[in-house]
Amino acid sequence: MSKKKTSYPKHDIRILLLEGLSQTAIDTFKAAGYSQIEVHAKSLPEDELKARIAEAHIIGIRSRTQLTPEILAHGRRLMAIGCFCIGTNQVDVDAAELAGIPVFNAPYSNTRSVAELVIAEAIMLMRGIPQKSAECHRGGWSKSAAGSHEVRGKTLGIVGYGHIGTQVGVLAEAIGMNVVFHDIETKLSLGNARPALSLDELLERSDVVTLHVPETAATRDMFGAAQIARMKRGAHLINASRGTVVDIEALSAALESGQVGGAAVDVFPIEPKGNGDAFVSALAGKDNVILTPHVGGSTLEAQDNIGIEVAAKLVRYSDNGSTLSAVNFPEVTLPEHAASHRLLHIHRNVPGVLSQVNEIFGKHGINIDGQFLRTDAKVGYVVIDVSATDLQAVDLKEALMAIPGTLRTRVLY
Repeated sequence: MSKKKTSYPKHDIRILLLEGLSQTAIDTFKAAGYSQIEVHAKSLPEDELKARIAEAHIIGIRSRTQLTPEILAHGRRLMAIGCFCIGTNQVDVDAAELAGIPVFNAPYSNTRSVAELVIAEAIMLMRGIPQKSAECHRGGWSKSAAGSHEVRGKTLGIVGYGHIGTQVGVLAEAIGMNVVFHDIETKLSLGNARPALSLDELLERSDVVTLHVPETAATRDMFGAAQIARMKRGAHLINASRGTVVDIEALSAALESGQVGGAAVDVFPIEPKGNGDAFVSALAGKDNVILTPHVGGSTLEAQDNIGIEVAAKLVRYSDNGSTLSAVNFPEVTLPEHAASHRLLHIHRNVPGVLSQVNEIFGKHGINIDGQFLRTDAKVGYVVIDVSATDLQAVDLKEALMAIPGTLRTRVLY
């Protein structure tokens, strides 16, 4: 089999990129030899999305495009999804997995951008800048140091000490803040940050509390009236994690009562779908609140980094079958064997599939040069390097597809 003989030659692979992804993503695909790249500046209406995804082998999106099971059902050629952002909530990752489609994202590329915004907001809140700015906009003038404080020597409480939380802590220490953190897992601290014994202890000690947790069933409304009541009176709250984490009504009431001195919120339980849609929130109109439209990671630098990271993952999967860092798929990678031909087999995780795969090779008298299988609860994914003729390779693909439980088979090269 010629190295050029593949089930999807690069010049035939269609890539659909939505929502104004960075030029770095397009450049990464082109540098890897992909030429059929369709780009849209915005998300597509549902009917148009169904039509376009039906022709695509790879799709790249941000947070507005919703890839539901119904949408994914139209992607009969679709082999990979790239979420050019941190979250993957906009994709039904279980439905994608059962269709044999790995989903890749960029969990770290905008870490610095979010961390910088959080530190800036902590300073603004401690100085009472939101109120002073709002008053000036209304023609008022209140030049006073009352309620205005330096952050140096104050305590920042970080809830969720992951990649963003740790970066926030490092920057906070650099400007003289004391840092305490709480996480459901045991984490090694960076710098002089110290773990709190409990969430309650963190809340009682902190002058500013910042949230950096994922969206899960456990974090939904995890920060409500009870948690707010444990905060220092007049302390400040920042949420740049997920909109479902904070009980907005409880926060609104606490801001009005003075229990919370100020807040900065970048994410909301319900967000407008587009820039032209109205934003409605119980927090709107409050002078002591900084509201931003989910822009924590929205810097040009972050978007450039995300474009490179996610596109590179999609290229690796398309070129060599690597699923390392896929959010919904068994992680498999295998070094290239120069004289071999590579096949991919994705199947439901049921007993006996691998033995049937190997039985086919044995029946054809084909030597396996390398093989790697990994499974999760739903699917199994095996990368196989073999020696074969052109005719045998075609027969192999058809034979592998005939194995019960097979979701996808592909000849890479």
